Amino acid sequence: MAATWTLEDDMSCPVCCDVFTDPVVLGCSHSFCRSCLDNYWNTQVIKKCPVCRLHSQTDAPPSNLALRNIVETFARERSHNTTKQEETRKGEKESQGRRESGGRSGLVRDGDERCSLHGKRLLLFCVEDQEALCAVCQTSRRHKSHQLCPVDEAAQELKEEVKASIIPLRRKLETFQKLKEDCMKTAEHIKSQAMQTERKIRDEFVELRHFLCLEEVVRLSALSEEVEMKTVIMTEKIEHLAKKMTSLTSNIREIEQDIEANDLPFLQAYKNNKARANCTLQDPEPVSGALIDVAQHLGNLRFKIWEKMQEKVQYTPVTLDPNTAAPWLSLSDDLTSVCVSGEKSHIPNNPERCDTCVCVLGADPFSSGSHCWEVEVAGKTRWDLGVLRKSVCRKGVLSVNPVHGFWALSLRDGGQYSACTVPWTRLTLKRRPRRVRVCLDYDAGEVTFYDPTDMSLIYTFRDKFKEPLLPYLCPCVSDSGRNAEPLKICPAKVSLLHDVGDCHVLTLVRGHFL
Repeated sequence: MAATWTLEDDMSCPVCCDVFTDPVVLGCSHSFCRSCLDNYWNTQVIKKCPVCRLHSQTDAPPSNLALRNIVETFARERSHNTTKQEETRKGEKESQGRRESGGRSGLVRDGDERCSLHGKRLLLFCVEDQEALCAVCQTSRRHKSHQLCPVDEAAQELKEEVKASIIPLRRKLETFQKLKEDCMKTAEHIKSQAMQTERKIRDEFVELRHFLCLEEVVRLSALSEEVEMKTVIMTEKIEHLAKKMTSLTSNIREIEQDIEANDLPFLQAYKNNKARANCTLQDPEPVSGALIDVAQHLGNLRFKIWEKMQEKVQYTPVTLDPNTAAPWLSLSDDLTSVCVSGEKSHIPNNPERCDTCVCVLGADPFSSGSHCWEVEVAGKTRWDLGVLRKSVCRKGVLSVNPVHGFWALSLRDGGQYSACTVPWTRLTLKRRPRRVRVCLDYDAGEVTFYDPTDMSLIYTFRDKFKEPLLPYLCPCVSDSGRNAEPLKICPAKVSLLHDVGDCHVLTLVRGHFL
């Protein structure tokens, strides 16, 4: 009740002590009912303010529009006061409890704030200064020409404005939330990638160790066989020499005995001893090649094993990068072939990945020199092959042509081959190649496609490359299984050429494809 009395007191005319009716304001900032002021001035010789007695500068004071709006709002609230009295009492009891428990926090009920200058309730809002005013503040010079409105109207309007300003923040929050979720998925994918990669590395080294173990067994067996063979040879030689030595020792002993005998027995045995002393045995010769051929077993041992390992190890000039593959693609374990899988994989949409176009890129960029690789395309009805700029945006639909950083060859339904120019250039081939050779001469600015069967030219792009290029493979959609075959990077044959000149040089050549 005290709050209602205070509000009504603020809304009362100083003359009639009733709620303002058509209020007007004087230059001294005091407000009165228009009729009350007219009646008062009719009894006075000089038009003065009924409160402060200052002379009025005008006979027709202006209406106090802001105060009139407040009075009308107050009147509407008072008309509903009867139905709200019980709610007010209940609210006061609850507020009392809140003040006792949380008053120290500085919270104040709506409608209880008062002007720090005049002690009046804050019922108006200045749009220009963005601050709440009391009935006295609104008549001051500072706010005289400002746009004012009731607090409830201003609050409602500004709440809508703030709500609208929150929308971009919510969108930004959603962006952060989505990126956080993507990062969490990426973290999980990293763990999965690590486990799979570790397993494949272990499998590869198990196979290599198995190969090396077998090779060790073979080479140790060869050494053991040579040791056994040469040991037998030396044993037989030793036995043969021992027999000859025994025979010679016996002859020497008998001859020496006859020499020690008396003269007559010596002379009688002389002829026989002379014959035995003239030994016809040839001098023994040392055994040639008796030692272990250490050079054969240890010479270039690692190189020979590596050379033999080529039968099991293949070299591919291009390795596909799984972090660039579209979610609908499946790559082989050795990262040399790609095909369209049956369903979309749940993998991170990282910046390097192609998200719409079903393509994959090579792992190693080319920024100089000449490079060549062959791709097996047999059994496919659609594909794209070539190179692209490393900086090409990989999101959304890709425009495959040199203007957008692609130098590629294409096959579409019906066996139509095209060079991806602007517009695409249709090509006529004398046969349908099972393989396509892609040759990049970065320094010369050329990308050339051949049919490796007879090295017939398919098409050559000529341009000036200014940044690294990556191999580009697009197996296209499966077309209900008609285009399900993979695109496969063909392995290259590794050869060793021995150049004999002033120096002996080993040159590694990777130009032949299997």
